[in-house]
Parts: sequence; C-alpha cells; structure tokens
Amino acid sequence: MLPSVKLVAIDDTPASLELVSEALQQDGLTIFSATDPEEGLDLIFQEHPQIVLLDLVMPKLSGLEVLERVVEFDPAIDVILMTAHYTTETAVEAIQKGASDYLNKPISIPALRSRVEKLLGDFRKRQRALELDSELLETSRFEGMIGRSPLMWDLFARIRRVAPHYRSALITGPTGTGKDLVAKALHTLSPASSGRFVTCNCSAVVETLFESELFGYVRGAFTGAAADKMGLMEFANGGTLFLDEIGDMPLSTQAKLLRALQNQEVTRVGSVTPRKVDVRVIAATNRDVQDLIVQKQFREDLYYRLAMVELRTPALADRREDLPLLEKFLLDKFAAQFNKDISGLTRRAQIVLARHAWPGNIRELENVLGHACMMAISDTIDVEDLPASLRHSERTAGASAGNSHEANPAGEVAAASGVSFDEHEKGLLADALERSAGNQSEAARMLRISRDRLRYKMAKYNLR
Repeated sequence: MLPSVKLVAIDDTPASLELVSEALQQDGLTIFSATDPEEGLDLIFQEHPQIVLLDLVMPKLSGLEVLERVVEFDPAIDVILMTAHYTTETAVEAIQKGASDYLNKPISIPALRSRVEKLLGDFRKRQRALELDSELLETSRFEGMIGRSPLMWDLFARIRRVAPHYRSALITGPTGTGKDLVAKALHTLSPASSGRFVTCNCSAVVETLFESELFGYVRGAFTGAAADKMGLMEFANGGTLFLDEIGDMPLSTQAKLLRALQNQEVTRVGSVTPRKVDVRVIAATNRDVQDLIVQKQFREDLYYRLAMVELRTPALADRREDLPLLEKFLLDKFAAQFNKDISGLTRRAQIVLARHAWPGNIRELENVLGHACMMAISDTIDVEDLPASLRHSERTAGASAGNSHEANPAGEVAAASGVSFDEHEKGLLADALERSAGNQSEAARMLRISRDRLRYKMAKYNLR
C-alpha cells in the first residue's frame, strides 16, 4: 500500500484550484485547497503536507511571502510556484528561497502531473528510507547500545566472546561513550548474570573512606563504626562489581584491590579474618592509564591484572554513520517520556547535528535531543529547538539557521529555571500572542503550528 501524501494548493482563482484538483486526483494523494493565502498557511500548519502548489500573485500575501513562511515552517516541504507573470529574476529568487519548481500559467496539465509525480516518487523513496531506518534500528541494538558502524560491530563481537570467560576487565574511552553500558552487557552475558551488578563511582568516594567502602569494616574499627558493615565487593558476591573512573582510586586502595582480585577474598577494616568472595570486577576510566602509570598514579601490576580483557568505546566523532540511528532512538525515547508526538528532525536540523564535533559524545547528543524535544511545540524538531550553544556554534561556522525563536530565549530561560513543560509552553504562547498584538494567525506562524492548534492551547491555558 502506497503511503498517503498530502498536497495543498493555494490560488486566488477558484477555477485554477478546480483544474489542479481534477488533474492531480489519484489514490494515495489527498488534496486541500484555499483561495486565501492566510487560510492556505493555516492548512499547511494543520495538515503538514508534503507538496504545496502556490500562485505567485495573490492579495494580502504574495506567493514569495507564503513560500518564505512554508520554508520556515518545514524546509522539507516541496513548493511549486505558478504564475502568469514569469520573469527570470523572479524564478531565480523563488528557487533561492526554497521553491522546488516554477511553472507558467496557463498550466500545462501533462507538465504539472509530471512534476508532481516526480515529487511523489521522491517522497515515497524517503518514506521507504525511514522504514528501513526503523528496521535497521531494531537490528542495530545490542544490550542497550545502538550501532552499525564497523567500530561498534567489533565492540559487540568482542563483548560476546569475552563475557562468558572474563574474571576482570578494563573499559577505556572518552567520557560519555557508554562505558557503563559495556559493563552491564558483560555482566548480562556472563555466567554471573543472575547475581548483582554493583556500581562504585570511584571519583565520588572520599579517599579516607575508600577501603571501608570497598571491603567493609567491623564494629569498633574506627570512631563511628557502631556495627559491622559489608563492603561493596562482598555485597557483589556471586555477581559483578563495576568500578567506574578507577583512575581516581588512591594508590593505597589499589594495592588492596589487587590482592583481593588475586586471592578472591576481602578483609574488612579492623578484622584479621579474610572472607572468600566470587566476584567479577569491571573497571572503567576515561583517562590514559599508561600516562597514569608513568606519573605513578596507577599501579602497573593492577593494570595488567585488569587489562587481561581491555575494551575501548569509540568516540561519536569516530562513528558518525551511527548518528541517524542514535537520533531516531533518542527522539523516540524522549517523545514517549515527554508524551509528545515528535516525528523527526528537519533537514537543516540534521545538518547542524551532523556538522557538530560532539566532544561530549553520546551523553551530549542525549542532552541536546532531550532539550529539543522539551522545547518543541510542533511535531518536527527544527534548528531553533536545539540548545542555544549548538545554534551559536553553527552560526559561527557560517551556516544559516532558522531564527523564529531566537528573539525570545524563553526556552533556555524556562529550562534553566526548572519550570514544567506546561509552564514553558504557556509562556511561549503568551509571548507569541503579545508580539503579534493578539493576531492569532501571526502568532500561529511564529510558533509553526496551525491556528486551530493555537486556539486549542489558548483554551487549555486560559489565554485570551
């Protein structure tokens, strides 16, 4: 079954609209028409068509003005301009402003059908590509990770091979690349999967408490030790202990950890009796361990004990082919989390994300798309929905981006002040109505939503 396609025709001559509607009528194509350009824009905002047929000369708004607003709303919409007053200069201006084609009146029906059929074919190819992306996303999941790049395939294969056999492992890689997910995958696929997965963030533990945190203590071992306490290594008995950011572990504790790994036993602080444990240990760090060894900040013998299995998580910049899959996965995740209908990213938003260096890796991408889903009022995320820092870096690089919200940084202020989604949305609506002097059509265009949707939200928030 062919995917349904919507077409909006705007022309102040009813006879032309009737001719176009009859000529293009076919299965899988729904045609909407308007003789008033403002009503036509409302139709576009409401129906979100794939194709727009647009007369160049109309009262109230010219075709080029409508074209600019359509491109601002969604640059992926294909716009065909029609005019009986053809000039080369106008045609070039229309194409530069984002029109897909330019036809002379009286319209040649075969030519019109040919142009629309080509656009329909392109749209259906894009739809098929999106379907394939969804299928690819399902086949690219591995224990909570997403990837189809050679680097990720290699990582997944190594995890599968290592998981049944390892006793200790070291995971290295830049911050934000998912080292914790690799650790959980190793645990889940290991014989210890029925045991606990216990995490210790080494960078968050006070140095003087490290030993008691890992190995526990007995009553009276120090001031305040009113009762025996089990350490994390003992608590993880039969399962896995994940030592995150092990590069921040003090040298004195490293020596005791090495002995515990070698002997598979722990001695609580204040006790002389060792306790046998059966625990797998996975360590992770974003620091260069060899440099730490040279600087005498990490024990070389502990490194060799842990690095019998060493896995490295790649930076996002090294696996850019995974970016579209990660974007889709995260947008689906946040759309469900925020109860929003988010269909995807505009082309220009995709370009901005593709050009970014991603120094914060997956964690940064998650932050950016979470922010964008939170800020978006329409069902498509555009450049202005992205964080201000990303838009600023894109403008610095010389890229053009939409700026319909840039005059009002309400989104960033709302996010920084911790207000709710409803309060943020109400603020944007009120601001748009104020800037448009109460003109609902103009406010709807500013927000890239239909007039009906604006009115619904005004009633929802009791705005007048």
